[in-house]
Amino acid sequence: MVPPRTAAVRLLRPLERQVRERYEEIERLRETFESLLPAYESGRARRSDAEPIELLTDLGTVQETIEELTMGAREEVLTAQPGGARSARALQEADERDRRMLARGVRMRTLYQHPARYDQPTVDHVRRVMDLGAEVRTRTDGVCRLLVFDHRVALLGLRDDPEAALLVHEPHVVHYIRVFFDCLWRDSSPFPVRFDSAAAVRISGEIQESIVAMLSEGLEDKSIARRLGMSVRSCQRHASEIMKAVGAKSRFQAGYALGRLHAAAQDRE
Repeated sequence: MVPPRTAAVRLLRPLERQVRERYEEIERLRETFESLLPAYESGRARRSDAEPIELLTDLGTVQETIEELTMGAREEVLTAQPGGARSARALQEADERDRRMLARGVRMRTLYQHPARYDQPTVDHVRRVMDLGAEVRTRTDGVCRLLVFDHRVALLGLRDDPEAALLVHEPHVVHYIRVFFDCLWRDSSPFPVRFDSAAAVRISGEIQESIVAMLSEGLEDKSIARRLGMSVRSCQRHASEIMKAVGAKSRFQAGYALGRLHAAAQDRE
């Protein structure tokens, strides 16, 4: 009779060897593909001279482009993700991609909107990348979907087509996109990976201030929710609280009252 531990060693050792060999093969293939990137990027750069801005209309092409640009990044990647919670698939793809990039010493800064703070899978992803050196912040609005790689190329999401994007190589346009990102970054708050009651109260106040401003402009719930990266139901809840606070019985009345309050505050200033 053979002891269970001995039997386990005899049975598992060949499997462990196969797994180790497969992993080593994967790493060799990855190094091979990465060694081809300089030649690929050189050819892509030559092609981009004639196409400073390229429209990518297929989601598969957009994802492949992001993967290629991430693998080729050597200095810095800037990312802005509008909306709140990200899908499980998007987070899974980002986990491996960001881990490899950060392991190479690439600096990474990411912007989310405030509602992302309240989605646990997104919080878990942010905690993992921050542990690897990434910087993450959130803000109320003004966030457009974009990525910038090494000061040289940018990818911009399209508002009316979530599966398409603009690939930008033109240096001056890329520069202005980076300036826009830096302006948003400076006015944003660090992403808390642990609950902070004081920060939660402050962020809730910022969200309500933005809703107040948009209500005074006459925007509808759907438009406000889209700009703030939250659900329409959450937006309606905030709007109801604001209407109650100003004693309004309708959105029109609330918008009028808030507009007068805003004008009076400007006059005082």
